[in-house]
Amino acid sequence: MSTSLTDGEKQTLLRIAREAIENTVQGRRLPPLEKESLTPVLRENGASFVTLTIHNDLRGCIGALEAHQPLADDVREHAIAAALEDPRFPPVSENELNRIQIEVSYLSQPQELQYLDADDLLKKLRPHIDGVILKHGFRRATFLPQVWEKIPEPEEFLRQLCYKMNERPNLWRETKLQVYVYQVEEFHELN
Repeated sequence: MSTSLTDGEKQTLLRIAREAIENTVQGRRLPPLEKESLTPVLRENGASFVTLTIHNDLRGCIGALEAHQPLADDVREHAIAAALEDPRFPPVSENELNRIQIEVSYLSQPQELQYLDADDLLKKLRPHIDGVILKHGFRRATFLPQVWEKIPEPEEFLRQLCYKMNERPNLWRETKLQVYVYQVEEFHELN
């Protein structure tokens, strides 16, 4: 995240996400993004997660941890994936479209967190500020900073993150894992 987004850029990304979901769910072709109308920040490579909720209940969440394509394209791709490809949910149906709220998280570059042991890790985590990535071998999992709202205790946060990674919940205590942290700029549609 090289720079903060303006309110206009946030609204543009939310509109791109909404149009992508609606067109795809309704079986219409996506119009090409008009790149020349986008600000330089939206044309720069950026990493994002798109989260869909209905009445504050998760309905889909897909994203990327590292920037590899223009931010506008990244948001568009992850909006469609959150609606149709999140393995935890069936694809979004047309009758859900007017109830879905879209949230976009624009991620900073993840930074490795150096720590000595499990207790030191707990001290270095910054609840409600850092998103956390745990990596063990070829497995990895992340929770966005927003997840701290639902899991505010750092020990439980790490247990749940290990579980999400398909590992034992206490693996973070038993083994020194690779840990990365990042921050997000989060914004969502207004009800």
